[in-house]
Amino acid sequence: MTKLIDKLAWLSIQDGKLLAVRSKGKSLFYLPGGKREAGESDEAALIREIKEELSVELRSDSLRYAGTFTGPADGKAEGVEVQLTCYFADFEGELAPDAEIEELQFLSTADEAITSKAAWIVLESLHQAQQVK
Repeated sequence: MTKLIDKLAWLSIQDGKLLAVRSKGKSLFYLPGGKREAGESDEAALIREIKEELSVELRSDSLRYAGTFTGPADGKAEGVEVQLTCYFADFEGELAPDAEIEELQFLSTADEAITSKAAWIVLESLHQAQQVK
């Protein structure tokens, strides 16, 4: 039986590359975002998570649903998958790693070796749609 981890993710593309983050002590990059707290909407949870992780404020009036993707959860047992409900949004402020985030990087399809499987599925989809390199 497959276990599903439900997460939200922010998609930010600059110069044809997708923003990804790496947590302290981890080697792979994943999409910024996280889990909803009880009673929290997707919008509220994503705004909170991105502020905690990257020190920027997502503009709620610019939030646009981008798709839902499922893939193997990094560092979890076989059969555990992560479902990423993804949104585009504009932001205000200066991107900077915060909380558990050690590094941020903009990735292209040349970066598969350092990208988590679930984030790679999203990156590949954006590449097929000609939104990233």
